[in-house]
Order: sequence, then structure tokens, then C-alpha cells
Amino acid sequence: MLDNGRLYRRQWIRTAFLIAVDALLINLSAFAAIILRVEFNSELAATLGFYHTMKVCLIPGTLVSLMVFSAFRMYSSRWEYAGEKEVFYMGFAAVCASALYYTLALVMRCSLPRSFPFICAMLMFVCLAISRYIYRRASHEMKGHRQNAVRKRTMVIGAGTAGAMAIREFDDNPASHNMAVCLIDDDVNKKGTRIRGVKVVGGRDNIEEAVKKYGVEEIIFCIPSAPVSVRNEILEKCSIPGVALKTLPTLSQLVNGEVTLQQVKNVSIDDLLGRTQVCTDNGEIRGKVKGKTVLVTGGGGSIGSELCRQIAALEPGMLIIFDIYENNAYDIQMELKRKHPELNLLVLIGSVRDEKRVRYVFDRYRPEVVCHAAAHKHVPLMEDSPAEAIKNNVFGTYITAKAAGDFGTALFILISSDKAVNPTNVMGASKRLCEMVIQSMNGHNGTNYIAVRFGNVLGSNGSVIPLFKKQIAEGGPVTVTDKRVTRFFMTIPEAVSLILQAGAYAKGGEVFVLDMGSPVRIDDMARKMIRLSGFEPDVDIKIVYTGLRPGEKLFEELLLKSEGLQKTDNHLIYIGHQVMYTPEEIEEKLEKLRGVLYAEVQEVRECVLSLIEEPADSMYTEIDHDKTVNV
Repeated sequence: MLDNGRLYRRQWIRTAFLIAVDALLINLSAFAAIILRVEFNSELAATLGFYHTMKVCLIPGTLVSLMVFSAFRMYSSRWEYAGEKEVFYMGFAAVCASALYYTLALVMRCSLPRSFPFICAMLMFVCLAISRYIYRRASHEMKGHRQNAVRKRTMVIGAGTAGAMAIREFDDNPASHNMAVCLIDDDVNKKGTRIRGVKVVGGRDNIEEAVKKYGVEEIIFCIPSAPVSVRNEILEKCSIPGVALKTLPTLSQLVNGEVTLQQVKNVSIDDLLGRTQVCTDNGEIRGKVKGKTVLVTGGGGSIGSELCRQIAALEPGMLIIFDIYENNAYDIQMELKRKHPELNLLVLIGSVRDEKRVRYVFDRYRPEVVCHAAAHKHVPLMEDSPAEAIKNNVFGTYITAKAAGDFGTALFILISSDKAVNPTNVMGASKRLCEMVIQSMNGHNGTNYIAVRFGNVLGSNGSVIPLFKKQIAEGGPVTVTDKRVTRFFMTIPEAVSLILQAGAYAKGGEVFVLDMGSPVRIDDMARKMIRLSGFEPDVDIKIVYTGLRPGEKLFEELLLKSEGLQKTDNHLIYIGHQVMYTPEEIEEKLEKLRGVLYAEVQEVRECVLSLIEEPADSMYTEIDHDKTVNV
């Protein structure tokens, strides 16, 4: 870093150099204008006194012109980054300087041709433009020699607007770590053309060849509007060992100011899941939320915090975040205060297991909508501490749901899980019991109770994606439980928007099932993430298979055969119907659970799993997009 004194001296030298060059160009333009006017007849110019005028006006004319240039920001502009506005100012300055030079000559009773201001202005503009261009190129060359040694040789995918913006950013931004060496575009008409000197060398089939030819170290995908199928195919071809792969933010994000070109991001695995991200309109739930008091339990967690973000945009009368973990609650509180200063926000610390605390909150604030996201969710941890899963998930849900009914809540939404279907682990069994609890309460008070069931969400706390990223960053190995394991995946915003959409369809007692798309093989996901990071699986980064952990399945399920399937107006949301349990039956199950809360781990696990046994025909049923199964 240069200190202020050195920076000031460098700026002063730069300005002095430009002034000296301009002084020369001013007089050169004036002399050339006279020579052109007399058609290169030096004797005629001398006879008419034009040379004498040049001598008399040399100093005053130069000073006046330099003052005009300064007024038009010719010495405060950064010519390395000059654009149309600077060129306009340059032209206007040339016209004004020429006119004043001519006026000065007339005042001093010196003769000049009447056409002098027009010819001089044109010549002056050309000379100034050439000088600034040379200055700009020299600056870039000097900067390039200093930086190219440490810049990454970069291939840009897409020779459109986004690609041109990226290349310009690489050239003009001193903080950029990229140097574009080639462009890829499938448009055959663009092949061989150049953007800021960077050549379009071919289409997607030439990617691997161009990487070798140009020594590419990094590939940046710059086609934000590309369809998912095209995007996936190109990104697959870009998965080359030793070459990092990144994507440019979308043009809408750039225009809206959400991100800048500097924020080129690593390609995330959701880019390769093979489907377009779900976009839903939360307008249908707005009527149930706007102006109402909304309570989100577990509001600091991955799902809970996103619920708070989307609910905040629906103009609730009050949003209450209830969470036991103060750090997460504080983070979402600060974020919402910054993004929604008008929001009536209240953050309360407490546990859903604390019945007195929960009932106090309901009695004091009377929430009209409750999103119950508080839960223990980690399968292996809950296998070792099953009683804690029961206390928090089952009894926490029971306490919260009962308080909702007692204090007049209109809508209660339970966030459930695909692990509640045919559960083989305590966490899944506890979620199935939660569904039973809220369904048994429906119809016994004025509250509509529903559950929303979905699979894994990308990037949530403790999920496989952050784990893989961390393992790859550490050089491996990447741990996969089993080659055959598959999971359903959805982004957190997708899942939450569908949860809220399901809330709009609630009539009471439903278990809503979200269409998660096709299941993804975890082993394939791990290998893609390794390749996208510029490494070769099993060569640079090892994959180790650790075996299924206690309670884990090879595949997750979203629906029981006994539940049936019913469509909603949203093709991504279905309703699964189950055998309803009475409050008395649920109370009997809860009493059995109370009796084993402090028993041995195996006894607790056996008791929990025995309470959620489904009928014999309860098998996995896939979502049929074209057929509705009525029960």
C-alpha cells in the first residue's frame, strides 16, 4: 500500500504530465488549423500575419485553453476507466477552448481565419482523444504486467452481455484476480470475433481443447439466462480436473444491486440437480398473515429463519421469533431490522419444552398464525439421545399445539420431514408422532392444524452439502455412507415458500407433501462437487464409504401407501390423508412415552418405534404427477 504522501505525489506528477501534453497539443492544433486553412502555403500564412498571431497568443491562449480543460474535468477524470461521458466532455472542452482562443486573438487585434475555431476544435478533439487513448493503454499495459503474473488464466462461457461485462470487470478492476484468455459461445456467427481483445474460440464442444491450449486455470459461466438443461450440459463439460468453475450472478441481481460482478461465486451443487428452482407466489397466504400476529418457533434455525424472512415480506402485524438458541435468534433479528425497519418484530428466548413459558407467550401475544419449526433433527445424534428427541419434538409440539388451541390461534403449521414415513430412526419416529398429535387436535377447537412434509434442504445447518464443502477444502477425504444412498433435495427458500403456500390451502388435519423432484444419489453429488472444485474424485480427493449410520435408510420416502394422494392447485403440493387418531389415543401414547423418558436408550428407542407402527400395507408410494389417488 502506498502512503498518502506518495499517492499525492503520484497524482500530482500524473496531472502535470497531462497538462504539459495538452499545452503542446493546443498549440499544435492551432498551428495545424492555420496550415490547413492556407492549404499548406507558408508564405501566405506569414503574409496574412497568422504566424505573428501564434506568437502573441502562445502563452495566453494556452493558459485559457488549459483552464477550460480543467473546468471540464479533464484532469480529475480517471482515463483508465473513461466512458461516453468523458468523451462528451472532451469534445465540448475542445469546442470551447478553440472559440476562446479565437476570441482572445480578436481582442488582441490579431488576425486569424474565420474558419479557425471549427478546424481547430476538430483537430484538438482528435489530438486529445489520441493522447487519452495512449495514456489509457499504457496504464493498462503497466498494470497488466504487474498483475498478470498472479492473475488466473480464465475462460469465459458466454459471449453475450454478461460475458462482456465480466471481461471489462477483469480488465478495469485492480482487485480482479482473473485474466480472460478465451471465450466460448455456441453461436457459430460469433466464432472468431473478439470482445475487448478476447477471442471466441468455439462452442461447448471445444471447452476441453481450449482449456489445454490456453492453459486455463478457471472457468466462469456467464449465461445467467440459459435454460436449466443447457446450463447443466455446459457445466458438466466444464468439470475438468485442476480447473475451478464459478458462475456469474444473474443479470437481475446485478441490475437490482443485490450483488456486483466482483461477487463471482463458486458453482453450487443445486446448479446440477437437474431442475429449475421452484418459484411460488406467496400472495395466497398474504391474506392469512397481513396485519396478524405470527409466531415462529425455532425461528433462528435454517428453516425457521427463512420462514421469518418470507413472512416479514407479507406485512404481518407482529412477527414473534421464539428460539432457545440466542445467537441464531440475534442474527435473524439484526437481519430483519436492517431489511424491514418497519416490521413490528419481537424476539423471545425460550424452549418449547417449557410449558409455562410457552403458555405465557400465547396468553400475552395471542398469535393468530403459528409456524412450528423448533425441533431436534440430526438422525445419528437422536439415536444416542432418543429421550431428548421425544422431549423436544413430541412434547414440545404437544405443548405448543395445545396452547395454540387454548388461546385462539387460527392456523398451526407443523414443519415435518420425509423421515416420518416408515421411520427406522428415533428422529423420524418423533416427527411421525408430531403429525399424529396435531391431527388428533384438529376439529376440537377453532384452530386449523396442518403438517408440511418435505425432504432435505440444501445448505441447512448440519446437512451434507456444507460437510462436503468443508471436506473438499481440507483436501479430503469426502465421506459418503453408502454408494446407493439417495435423498430428496430442495433449496431452503423453495421449501419455505411451499410451506406458506400449503398454509393457504389449509382446511385442517392435512399432511401436505411437497414434490421434491427426483431423488439424488449422494455419491454422484459428492463426485460432482469434487469436480466443480477443480479436482478429480478418487485421484486428488478420495471418497470414503463409511456405512449407514444408526437409524439411516438407503432412501427416504414422502408418502405412505395408506395415506393416498390428492392434488392441490399447486402441482408441487399434494395432500396425504391418514387414519386420524383421537385425543384419547394420543394421550395414551404420550403416557407411555412419559414412562420411558429416563429409561435406557434401547428401551426408549423400542418404545418410540412401537408407537408409530403403520398398517401392513403402508408402503412407499411415489408421487404420480398425472394421477390423483382418492381415499
